[in-house]
Amino acid sequence: MDKYLPLAFIFLLVGCNTPKKNTDSVFFAGEIVNPTDEYVVLYKGGDVLDSAKLDVNNRFTFHLNSIEDGLYHFNHAPEFQYIYLEKGDSLLVRLNTLYFDESLVFSGTNEEINNFLLENFLAYEDEEKEILANYYELEADDFSHKIDALRKNKLRALDDIKLEFGLSERAYEIAEASIDYTYYRYKEIYPFKHRRKLREDKLHDLSKDFYAYRKNIDYNNKHLIYLRPYYDFMKSHFGNLSYVNCSESCGKNNGIIANQLHFNQHKLKIIDSLVVEKELRDNLFRNVAINYLLKEHNAPDSNKIFIDEFQKVSGNNMHIQEIVTLYQGIRNIQPKNPIPHLKVTSMEGKDISLPEIAKGKNVVFYFWSAANKTHYDNIFKRVAELKKTKPNFEFVGINIRTEADDWEAIVNSMNTEPSTQFRSDDFKKLTETLVLYPLNKCIIAKDTLIVDAFSNIYDNIL
Repeated sequence: MDKYLPLAFIFLLVGCNTPKKNTDSVFFAGEIVNPTDEYVVLYKGGDVLDSAKLDVNNRFTFHLNSIEDGLYHFNHAPEFQYIYLEKGDSLLVRLNTLYFDESLVFSGTNEEINNFLLENFLAYEDEEKEILANYYELEADDFSHKIDALRKNKLRALDDIKLEFGLSERAYEIAEASIDYTYYRYKEIYPFKHRRKLREDKLHDLSKDFYAYRKNIDYNNKHLIYLRPYYDFMKSHFGNLSYVNCSESCGKNNGIIANQLHFNQHKLKIIDSLVVEKELRDNLFRNVAINYLLKEHNAPDSNKIFIDEFQKVSGNNMHIQEIVTLYQGIRNIQPKNPIPHLKVTSMEGKDISLPEIAKGKNVVFYFWSAANKTHYDNIFKRVAELKKTKPNFEFVGINIRTEADDWEAIVNSMNTEPSTQFRSDDFKKLTETLVLYPLNKCIIAKDTLIVDAFSNIYDNIL
């Protein structure tokens, strides 16, 4: 893509490259080519700091009076990316949404740390493919040697930047952590990837030095909570610890956890014992709860036990409403329950409820969105196949997150009956009520009663 800035924008760039002034205020601006939304939203952790509307030239500006030095992220729906800011910064970003991460360029104060974090993020994507393809089959010592070498190369590059441009202590800490926890995570998941690669029955014994880095883990660093490598490491780390601590009491079958309730109870206890920082605790507990409930959606008795224990250790979790809503949603769509009374809109513009659609019929409800053409192309192809093998079922499509005109155009371009296509405007309610994870799910109903609300359109349904 053309990365040269328009002349008017160069004046901004020049201003951004001037030395820092003795001020606490921050200037953050940018230009977005091919915008996908009207706004850019700036976050600190999970909190919205400010939003800026794009002007007629697709540019935005933030003026912040005072901030805490550290990691932020900005969102231009549906994409987001990190940004490191310090008091006195003047920073500019330019991007093209067609190649969002690949096109990002930072200029101005602290451009070095921001471009370094971005370049590493892109490098890790390619590197991870190589590690997955060729590293996990290695024996533990060889794997460790290669991973440590990759980590040291990245740290040397970071030290070169610090030497040439100077970095604050906080900036260096975050960049170093992004490197360390990326490679630490590879080691956490190595035993499981290795077993799967070689199709072995059990995990290998590892040398006492394999996890030597664990003595340096900071479980309560508030500055790293929303750093993706740190958070991803924590998820893998607690999964690994839980697996080992669970031992035989979890009911393992050839090294695979059979008792998910017991295993996830271990996770809750270990997180509770090691993590004090509330926001990180809340996020990790949420991750355990969401994954468990979605995986064990057909075990209502076990889910009740899990939720009770979850609330003991994290009853004041900032995500508690989301988790309870998911739990209740799963309970409500168990087999033999009535299909929820949700309204959708037909191609004729009439509102109709799901029970009305399913009354007196065998129905498979499936879901799609215009946001992903490959996904909906494949969905419609799969439905066409199923119609031939399941002629006693009616296949009903429910569209989400699509403007009405776009929805109608897509339906009319597909080889499908418009009378079986509906649309919902209330994505949040539909998602919470029908538990739409993943989007490949389908719901099978017979005469308004649920048969299976967690089937997959690509499975051998019924």
